[in-house]
Amino acid sequence: MAKSSILGYPRLGKHRQLKRAVEAYWAGKLDDAALQQAGREVRQAAWAVQQTAGIDLIPCNDFSFYDHVLDALCLVGLIPPRFGPAGQTVSLSTYFAMARGAPGVPALELTKWFDTNYHYLVPEFDAPVGGIGSSKPFDEFAEATAQLGRPAKPVLLGPLSLLLLGKRHTRPLAEHLRELLPIYAEVLARLGRFGAEWVQIDEPVLVQDRTEEELDLLTTAYRELTRVANRPRIMLQTYFDSLDERSWPRVMSLPVDGVGLDFLRSPANRELLNRHGFPMNKVLGAGVVNGRNVWRTNLVEGLELLEEIAEHVAVDQIWVQPSCSLLHLPHDVRLETHLPAEIKALLAFAEQRLQEVVTLTRGINHGRSAIITELEQDAETFRIALDATPIHHRPTQERLAALSEDDFRRSSPYEVRAQLQRQRLALPLFPTTTIGSFPQTPEVRSVRARWRAGKLSDDEYWSFIRQQIAALIRRQEEIGLDVLVHGEFERSDMVEYFAEQLEGFVVTEHGWVQSYGSRAARPPIIFGDVYRTKPMTVEVSRYAQSLTDRPVKGMLTGPVTMLNWSFVREDVPRREVAYQLALALRDEVRDLEAAGITVIQIDEPALREGLPLRRQGWTEYLDWAVNAFRLASSGVADETQIHSHMCYSEFNDIIEAIDALDADVISIENSRSQGELLRAFLDHRYLRQIGPGVYDVHSARIPSLEEIESLLLKAVEILSPDQLWVNPDCGLKTRRPEEAWPSLVNMVEAARRLRERFLARVS
Repeated sequence: MAKSSILGYPRLGKHRQLKRAVEAYWAGKLDDAALQQAGREVRQAAWAVQQTAGIDLIPCNDFSFYDHVLDALCLVGLIPPRFGPAGQTVSLSTYFAMARGAPGVPALELTKWFDTNYHYLVPEFDAPVGGIGSSKPFDEFAEATAQLGRPAKPVLLGPLSLLLLGKRHTRPLAEHLRELLPIYAEVLARLGRFGAEWVQIDEPVLVQDRTEEELDLLTTAYRELTRVANRPRIMLQTYFDSLDERSWPRVMSLPVDGVGLDFLRSPANRELLNRHGFPMNKVLGAGVVNGRNVWRTNLVEGLELLEEIAEHVAVDQIWVQPSCSLLHLPHDVRLETHLPAEIKALLAFAEQRLQEVVTLTRGINHGRSAIITELEQDAETFRIALDATPIHHRPTQERLAALSEDDFRRSSPYEVRAQLQRQRLALPLFPTTTIGSFPQTPEVRSVRARWRAGKLSDDEYWSFIRQQIAALIRRQEEIGLDVLVHGEFERSDMVEYFAEQLEGFVVTEHGWVQSYGSRAARPPIIFGDVYRTKPMTVEVSRYAQSLTDRPVKGMLTGPVTMLNWSFVREDVPRREVAYQLALALRDEVRDLEAAGITVIQIDEPALREGLPLRRQGWTEYLDWAVNAFRLASSGVADETQIHSHMCYSEFNDIIEAIDALDADVISIENSRSQGELLRAFLDHRYLRQIGPGVYDVHSARIPSLEEIESLLLKAVEILSPDQLWVNPDCGLKTRRPEEAWPSLVNMVEAARRLRERFLARVS
């Protein structure tokens, strides 16, 4: 009989209980024991939901207080020396210092987990591993098994993925792997002694382009790990894309007991299975339910896919499962009370995915007749909901059809625009600015919540917002910032705010998805053609600009980021949706310019995130992604300065695309990497203006003046002083005022010092 399996489950809790507990711990309001208890309650609730749904193989160790890659580092004792000695049990204080930094101690670098909006902490391999430094996998296995009454399935990040996701490899990869493997072997041995029957070892790096050397390391690793006596059986799990012709035979020849494949993200795994078959001695983890999007599974299509798989794999050797961890979905669509009924009927969040997996497992085990009621209800739901949903908008379709090459380019080249903008803006050398958002204090969040609940009138709410903007403008002027922002106090989220005002979107009340640590966002849902019916940011921008003679940036979220940070409709190409978003933003950009806004920032932090995992798809994606940005930004006069912001990306992968955006100024994450990422702009000879982030806004620490100045001096070694802007890594929304303002004061002073130094050289 086929079994049902889950690869991982959302971690923050159905009502974000873990977020509140972790943040209370950071604030000193909870001790270690109380935080551990909060974690247990979240884990146990997740296991109970899965057991009630009828899942056969329930994961454990998929929970994390911050990040599963950080958990893996603690498990193998890969602790950078600045956080204390390796080889000891890692305390919660050390764990969170690695994630968030500490006074005088920078955090680990943060970057995107493959092509998702989840962020992981980057392993640093310039120190030896110290041995098992965490009992977490063993404790949570015992806890889950006791609750379930049967062995749970521990989840581990595999040694090859841990190695290749890291940085600062000071020795050959094979040497680093040799240090890791004995620790992994001991972990498997302990889990075996504790009664684990299966362990899921995630190796998502296998769906990327891998060298022969790296595939050799894969073989070495699993030959050694499968020799461990009395170990659990190993399910080698991949997700987010497919294997290829080179990696398929390597993976299938490994002496592991099962291989998990994503059959939804691309057709390649399906084609490889049909072409090469599957080893008779292995279990196939068949990812046939979408773990990345919220549209409900078409059960007929899902069952047909399973039936096709069963032509190559015995049914009792199949695990029916999602395409990846359900970490990337909200908890439960039943919590949503304000969604249009016809759209809600088409959605499936994590809890609904459990039922889909169980239903399809029953269907492949007992035939279509066993789930005929579900199949009929599913078909009727799709028919009724799709008939009632307004998907198409003819004027938007006509605008897309009428686009010409001129719509995708500015009227003059950058060199001409830059001269006109210098004359108009009259900014000093090393101009200072921020990325956009300022701290959203409890008062701001409370007022917005009361307004949304109807407890404040529109006049009262917007009066409060104007007061916040006015106070912020005065404070920015006082500390000496050159280009100001209005603070985004009216925005709960940089994508959700626009989704609430654009047609073709719906937003959720409880659709939270973890981004990193305690941070979560509610990705909006794109169900139809996207278009703008009214200005979205013009009034607050005009008001902010009226309060000062200094330029105030208009702040927009770019079309590619809005696409990649939403749950997107699946009936049209993503390129078309991106262009629809770009047209809506183009209208907003023009209205901002007409309102007297001279600097407009169109943020694209998710540009790199959408890059296909295999290089063969890069050119097509980057072509339309760059064009979407240019379509949004190219309808303004030469004197209007267009900015963009990007963060936590491997910029060397997309440096030519960044250049092709033709933005006048870009700001980038730079501080956690200690300036390493700027090298991409040196190698490419980037000629436009750039603001490399000079301090990490995701850390609670206040950077010193000397630290900021040091990063700026590193930047000057790579780029010309007249190219450089001075700004934080990202928006300040998550910081407290007592952290944000001293940091900005130090930043402005560092810029002043460099300005004096370089002006003195010129004179």
